[in-house]
Amino acid sequence: MDFELSEQHKMVRDLMRDFVKKEVTPEVVRKFEEKEEFPKELVRKLGERGFMGIFVPEEYGGFGIDILSYAIAEEELARVWASLGLIMSANNSLSIYPILKFGDERQKRKYLFSLAKGRFLGCLALTEPEAGSDLTSIRTFADKDGPYWRISGGKTLITNASEAQICVLVARTGKDPHKGLTAFIIETNSPGFQAGKPEKKMGLLCSPTCGIVLDDCLVSQENILGNIGDGFTIALETLFAGRINIGAQALGIAQGAFDLALAYTKERKQFGRPISGFQNVQFKLADMAIGIETARNLVYKAAWLKDKGVPFAKEASMAKTYASEMAVEVVKSALRLHGGYGYLKSLDIERYYRDVIVTTIYEGDNDSVQRPNIAKYELGIYK
Repeated sequence: MDFELSEQHKMVRDLMRDFVKKEVTPEVVRKFEEKEEFPKELVRKLGERGFMGIFVPEEYGGFGIDILSYAIAEEELARVWASLGLIMSANNSLSIYPILKFGDERQKRKYLFSLAKGRFLGCLALTEPEAGSDLTSIRTFADKDGPYWRISGGKTLITNASEAQICVLVARTGKDPHKGLTAFIIETNSPGFQAGKPEKKMGLLCSPTCGIVLDDCLVSQENILGNIGDGFTIALETLFAGRINIGAQALGIAQGAFDLALAYTKERKQFGRPISGFQNVQFKLADMAIGIETARNLVYKAAWLKDKGVPFAKEASMAKTYASEMAVEVVKSALRLHGGYGYLKSLDIERYYRDVIVTTIYEGDNDSVQRPNIAKYELGIYK
């Protein structure tokens, strides 16, 4: 068993660290956060460096490397700025991945190059007001109309939607709860497609989240992703893979918060010495480090399994669940180690506290989705 990263993985890590050091400075992050502004230029630069399509084959404009490299890149980016990490993650995991895995050659050549280069941004539209964890309750309908499908309905809480040019959307095309769902690739400038204004959120302020309204939106038959009735399967497989990267995002947030706390405890003095010299502080730092390293092994293992082409869904759920809940506790501890100053917006740690909570919720809430899934794998209900 070899836990050493390959030269390729180290290269990706170092490339992202170099990008972050040069482009995503604390001053840049604070400027965008204060305005709650989408970092369009940084997204473009990520695309130029290959990170917006990191696992896309080179023939379609991507980096052409593995899922573990992608997880490492996400970890390094979220370590500094989770909003930008989520923008990259949603483009890769939720838009590119289903097109790459289920799209035909024409669709791949038409859409992947621009998505991988950061010239287009993608989103995935699943969630509805009455259909969150339960995909079988989707009520956005698509009706056949000659060579087109006429789609009407609404989606909510869609990451990247207000800035996206490409939307992978699942709509109901039949009565069967599972086989009656179909996935479509929709160009967001299509008549009848309207993204709403970004929601005001607790955290991830520069990653836009908004609703979508479809009013007789016409989509060509050629833009069906996979086959009619494949929507449920496409959605689940996309989410299974995406959970690895949510684990990586949470891991990165935790590592970034730990870095801040470690530096602060070495500098902050009480009773004539740095607070890092007190045993209770040392124990807290030790527990944080143990949690981070445990999560890193879970996330990397899930990515490794995915790269090997063997079942990975259980491990992805485990990684996402553990990493996100660990990250919440690590960030909370990091904030408390800053004392009263940690509550001030002048220090970055309060942003980490606001950003981390949602990692336990999206791409499958830990309690309503992940733990039941893990238990079913252990009980042999899922194979």
